[in-house]
Amino acid sequence: MPIDNFFKNAALLAALAALPAGTTMAQSPVDGDVPDDYYRAELVILERLVDPSDVEERMADKQVAPPVSSRTNLWVEGENGSRASDLKLVSPGDMHLGQSAERLENSGRYRVLATAGWYQGFPPEEDTGPMRVALGEWLAAAGHREIEGTIRIERRRYLHVDVDLNHWQITDDALEQARRKAEAAAAARQEDTGKESLEAGSGLAEASPEAGGDQPAPVVLPKADPELITWIRETRRMRSGEIHFIDSPTIGVLVYFEPIEND
Repeated sequence: MPIDNFFKNAALLAALAALPAGTTMAQSPVDGDVPDDYYRAELVILERLVDPSDVEERMADKQVAPPVSSRTNLWVEGENGSRASDLKLVSPGDMHLGQSAERLENSGRYRVLATAGWYQGFPPEEDTGPMRVALGEWLAAAGHREIEGTIRIERRRYLHVDVDLNHWQITDDALEQARRKAEAAAAARQEDTGKESLEAGSGLAEASPEAGGDQPAPVVLPKADPELITWIRETRRMRSGEIHFIDSPTIGVLVYFEPIEND
């Protein structure tokens, strides 16, 4: 990991250290007595605003396993910008990590991609399973978001968070290769159309404009292969009431758990 990674960045450390005591929190959604092992879980997913070419790690040739099956959407953004989550998320202003996320974004060095907080029981052996994450910029040529993967929370003796995220990009070379393939495919289709018309006794020159016979075939950009910038592959044991940080050179996840108890 380069010396200037996420955790050693001064702006990040300042934001984590600057959380004021007594920050207002959302009230537990449970009426009456709070169940045992009941927590507020909070996650903030960040992107470091750095040129991918400046990242010292070279991961373009890394083999990435296919996405695991997930029945739960943690934070999934579609092509049109819509967001889906199967969790009942609280307002960012009611999160312990809310002010940290705001300070990081105001520093101009980070982009906050998601602020997700919710209440859930985590008795021993509780396992959320892999919860799907898809956010960041939409990579049209790849057909998915630039950051995709899963986050899993499991209760063993302690709470454990398993983060499995990939950060992708589409390079200029990949786009150029896709463009050339599209143009070659369009030219081949046009040539086949011309041959079929001549064989039928009505060449392209005789085709009416309304029929579109003399118009070039539209170029359809095929899918371009995305290139991996960095990833996170880490399982971390979490202590309640402490801010934890899991990172790569370009993306990071702040994690916070707070047990909810009866007054």
